[in-house]
Amino acid sequence: MIWKAGTNTLQLDQGVVMGILNVTPDSFSDGGRYLAVDQALSRARAMIAEGAGIIDVGGESTRPGASPVTVSQELARTIPVIEGLRSEWAGLISIDTSKAAVAEQALAAGANIVNDVSGLRADERMLEVCEAAGCGIVVMHMQGQPRTMQTDPNYVDVRAEVREFFEERFLTLTTSGIDAESLVFDPGIGFGKNLGHNLSLLSGLEKLAVRGRPLLIGISRKSFLGKVLDDDSPDLREWSTVALTAASRMQGVLLHRVHSVKGNRDALRVVEAVLASDGSAQTMP
Repeated sequence: MIWKAGTNTLQLDQGVVMGILNVTPDSFSDGGRYLAVDQALSRARAMIAEGAGIIDVGGESTRPGASPVTVSQELARTIPVIEGLRSEWAGLISIDTSKAAVAEQALAAGANIVNDVSGLRADERMLEVCEAAGCGIVVMHMQGQPRTMQTDPNYVDVRAEVREFFEERFLTLTTSGIDAESLVFDPGIGFGKNLGHNLSLLSGLEKLAVRGRPLLIGISRKSFLGKVLDDDSPDLREWSTVALTAASRMQGVLLHRVHSVKGNRDALRVVEAVLASDGSAQTMP
């Protein structure tokens, strides 16, 4: 299985860690820690040294209740970081945005991937920008909008509805000219889902993959873990994050978006050793 990202092609023969780099003042876990370019680059270097295969740069918090930011604010936060990282690293860089203008400038600055929580629905130009660049695309499922998505999420069958969304997005995007091998799908854990919805998705990940494309999972430090553990501190949810990284890899998930790289990368390698022991290293069908 491969993931095309512009002129780069990522071979997905083992699990890959996408390191989260939030250059925001208000992200739920690490807001304000990496606002300065030198702080952000130092953090990126540390994640790369620990084995991150992708660095995901985000300039707008999408936590429930977060305030929206302007295009100019988002550009000011992200572009200098992407330019600085690209000047010293040849690996994959992702821009976490739903704004086409931000994606366009980020791709021009050296990003390879657009990670869009709206599934390319929030900005009508996003599809055009991604097609022109030939970039990798993360299509995420979200019910509602970030500011209000956790007010009252409701599904008849959350697994079926997320998969139906993926099928629709696959057909719409590929019919419009997007290369199927550039697509990756994210079920959007915590984005318009309650605890039961999240757990149902995580227990049936193998049922969500569409058209042979890989899944990306983002569960790092999220509030549903705190509900399970009765723990209000995001920084104390690392072990539960690692546990779910291992569990999702057992179900064939190959892309894992996390804050802390080493523990999650180690979990992937240990699980893959177990899967390989009987010759059945699992990937999504």
